[in-house]
Amino acid sequence: MSASYDLVVIGTGPGGYVCAIRAAQLGMKVAVVEKRATHGGTCLNVGCIPSKALLHASELYHEAGHGFAAMGIDAKPTFDLARMQAYKDEGVKGNTAGIEFLFKKNKITAYHGLGRIAGAGKVEVVLTAGGTETLEAKNIVIATGSDVAKLPGIEIDEKQVVSSTGALVLEKVPEKLLVVGAGVIGLELGSVYRRLGSEVIVVEFLDRILPGMDLDVAKSFQRILAKQGFSFKLSSKVTSIATNKSGCTVKVEPAKGGEAEEIKADVVLVAIGRVPYTSGLGLEQAGVKLDERKRVAVDEHYQTSVPGIYAIGDVITGPMLAHKAEDEGVAVAEILAGQAGHVNYGAIPSVIYTAPEVASVGRSEEELKALGIPYKVGKFPFTANARAKVNRTSEGFVKVLADAATDRILGVHIIGANAGELIGEATVIMEFGGSAEDLARTCHAHPTLSEAIKEAALAVDKRPIHM
Repeated sequence: MSASYDLVVIGTGPGGYVCAIRAAQLGMKVAVVEKRATHGGTCLNVGCIPSKALLHASELYHEAGHGFAAMGIDAKPTFDLARMQAYKDEGVKGNTAGIEFLFKKNKITAYHGLGRIAGAGKVEVVLTAGGTETLEAKNIVIATGSDVAKLPGIEIDEKQVVSSTGALVLEKVPEKLLVVGAGVIGLELGSVYRRLGSEVIVVEFLDRILPGMDLDVAKSFQRILAKQGFSFKLSSKVTSIATNKSGCTVKVEPAKGGEAEEIKADVVLVAIGRVPYTSGLGLEQAGVKLDERKRVAVDEHYQTSVPGIYAIGDVITGPMLAHKAEDEGVAVAEILAGQAGHVNYGAIPSVIYTAPEVASVGRSEEELKALGIPYKVGKFPFTANARAKVNRTSEGFVKVLADAATDRILGVHIIGANAGELIGEATVIMEFGGSAEDLARTCHAHPTLSEAIKEAALAVDKRPIHM
């Protein structure tokens, strides 16, 4: 059997499902292909959403046990990990069901199974329910996302040696958790289990945590995590992991070589990043070119080397972020409809959902130095913010980087409570090419955490009021 569509999207993660919905809004006949039983991709099923549920629950548990007493509230909380997992699963189910509803609302046809490009304008689907269907498509969008990056020679069994997927479904809290990789995923999931009682050791190949993040922020964040009980072994590499019934024995060596040490752990979380998911899609046979990192090569309009085949999200260059994929999905749909779809890659925020949160948008100081761009810095600590003080969330600061000549904002970095929400303001003003003076002159409600952003903008010109 075969059916014909204006657009077939392979993958229904944030990029794919948003692309499909926007295309349907623009009058196209759209189909999607998804290998999972539920839509939403890694993000909604085994990534962003379930991890945020556990982060939220564990943060409330920790606050009840360690912060309430200072506010005159007596509590002796306990937790049930199975019920916490059920709460997480309920949230996932609600979100994935929401996408299914949106597909029906927008008259998008969904096929569950493995999709591959079978030639120009053809997508072959090996259906989960059995059989094969060939879809005719004027245009195809590859939105298959990414997969867990593996450590050479290390087997992930999702029981003792786990990826982020396995870390989300542990049946008990490990007494000792070793995290390989000091990136976003490792620090977020490490935070969950640290709050629930695990001893957490983070092993990182580089000499710092959060590669790519503003170094000033990363150093401050590491100090905060250390106060929370994290241990760090930087400039180190894991060379082997042996498992038995009693746990894991991890061999760790200096990154530049040297004497190895053995560390015992109950669970090892391998969180060294993600790689584009491009296997089994028939790309090579279809003539779709990949780059040196196995990402799909695209032009400025997201078209691959084959006319009519496009790619977005984690399978192409750029940060592996759900909201980046969403914006690319909208852009592709609008381009196909003859509109001017566009993504401003200079204004894509990034957030780490720990406590405190870490958020950034634009350039870091290190990037500006490397590019030779003269800049000014304005910093303001949350210890000087009235709302942060009374909320007992005064760790961290806001940092604004502005062009030394034009005052245009080049980057904003925040470490503090609700940083993920606060960064939206910075992203908007950067999208409109605003200056530090524009931000400093904008009236902010009092008392709010957002006043720290205004004060940091004032500090660019060395005139903060409350410091």
